[in-house]
Amino acid sequence: MDDSTIDLSTFATLDFDRAQRRGYPEAVYCEGKTVEQVRTIAAAIRDRSEMTTLFTRADPSHAEAILGVLPGAMHDPAARMVAWPTEPGPATGGLVVVVAAGTSDLPVAREALLTARHLGRETELVVDVGVAGLHRILGHLDLLRRARVVIVAAGMDGALPSVVAGLISAPVVALPTSVGYGAAFGGVAALLAMLNACAPGVAVVNIDNGYGAGHLAAQIAAADGDPA
Repeated sequence: MDDSTIDLSTFATLDFDRAQRRGYPEAVYCEGKTVEQVRTIAAAIRDRSEMTTLFTRADPSHAEAILGVLPGAMHDPAARMVAWPTEPGPATGGLVVVVAAGTSDLPVAREALLTARHLGRETELVVDVGVAGLHRILGHLDLLRRARVVIVAAGMDGALPSVVAGLISAPVVALPTSVGYGAAFGGVAALLAMLNACAPGVAVVNIDNGYGAGHLAAQIAAADGDPA
């Protein structure tokens, strides 16, 4: 695999001290970057950082370049994420449960799940439990009520976070997805529904922002003494 790189200073300034300041390292957003730029960033991280690094929105060519430099990295094609190192450290803090309303919401839900997991939290995934069949989410109440925080990824009408927040005491991170027919407006309908949630304790992140949801959940679920 080609390990050639270009001059990092011509396009990026990596924040290697972010973990020391905030307790969580910088993530690399790959979308919009060239393969050569992503490869160079991965090489710099390999040489200068021992902290967990997440490469988000990595397409297949980005992932191939990263794995060429960091051959032990974890790659999840569905989530479009690469994590270095492969396995997260021991989990601390509370449980983060990620709920995907439908199968089409899974890519974004998995991005959230892997983010929280690689930032040090125990995670569980619940899939295909949208409001079209409420018995499905009710079948997971025991797990949901053990969670320190629940992420709910949903498109269409975006109703599931309000339902979940009305059933549990933990905070809910609502994650709107761009799934839906024309009037869903690429996730805007779900976003507005979640912002108007009648159940208290619901925080909302941007459309398809699985990384942001997972990061927020990891901070909420941090143990005493952990970064928060």
